[in-house]
Amino acid sequence: MPPVNPLWIRFTSATHLCLYRMTGGLIGGNVVGAPVLLLTTTGRKSGRPRTRPLPCLEEDGAYVVIGSNGGNATHPNWYLNLKKQPEAEILLKGKRRRVRAETATGADRERLWAKAVEMYAGYQGYQKETEREIPVVVLRPVEHEVGEKANR
Repeated sequence: MPPVNPLWIRFTSATHLCLYRMTGGLIGGNVVGAPVLLLTTTGRKSGRPRTRPLPCLEEDGAYVVIGSNGGNATHPNWYLNLKKQPEAEILLKGKRRRVRAETATGADRERLWAKAVEMYAGYQGYQKETEREIPVVVLRPVEHEVGEKANR
């Protein structure tokens, strides 16, 4: 499986985000058999909010997302943003939460990676296409829900 064209990733992500927001998650709230969250990071260069839809796994009150970037050689921008500023916000099932991101390592990473690949086998194909280790990111809530409204 060759890497996914970065322009295609940007187009489909923007379309997905628009449909998710317009329908409160009725369209785009679930892909590859997994719930989709909207992750809002702080742009590492611009300082502006940046939102991307990402399939997630729920794990002990936290949310796990995969920085596959379609198997491309570079990490996705949302991951680079989190590396600079790990505080972010998610919207999932109409609920907003503040989260703090951490990259899983060691046995934790391997266990979560296996669960992610079980959810979506394409991640394994993406890993074969790139020399970088695809990050497994755990988003841990830092406080109670920010709000209930699904549209930002």
